[in-house]
Amino acid sequence: MTMQQPFLGLRTTIYKVTDMQAAKDWYSRVFDTIPYFDEPFYIGFNIGGYELGLQPVNEVNVLADNVVTYWGVEDAVGTYERLISLGAEPHETPQNVGGEIVVASVRDPWNNVLGVIYNPEFKVEP
Repeated sequence: MTMQQPFLGLRTTIYKVTDMQAAKDWYSRVFDTIPYFDEPFYIGFNIGGYELGLQPVNEVNVLADNVVTYWGVEDAVGTYERLISLGAEPHETPQNVGGEIVVASVRDPWNNVLGVIYNPEFKVEP
């Protein structure tokens, strides 16, 4: 007997930002794409079939990093260096976490943590 899986997988990651226009411009450069949804209350990008959303806030919460989303890349070190060149601040330098898996993360200009991962073992299933 097979139970239906209640979770369908990652759909959306939302970053809170204080300047929607600047964030839209920055993330457009980072992911080399434009948003498919662009309103004052929400900006949405389609990144490889997943949603990256931007939502406005009046001030950035600086309490703690309680969630890190890792975006799949083919070159974690090169992508990390590119993000730094685009104005991100280092969060976690690239590191091998086992096998061929490499992770790294940066802080965007609004203090959100943006992670990248190279994981040749993980495949997206339909």
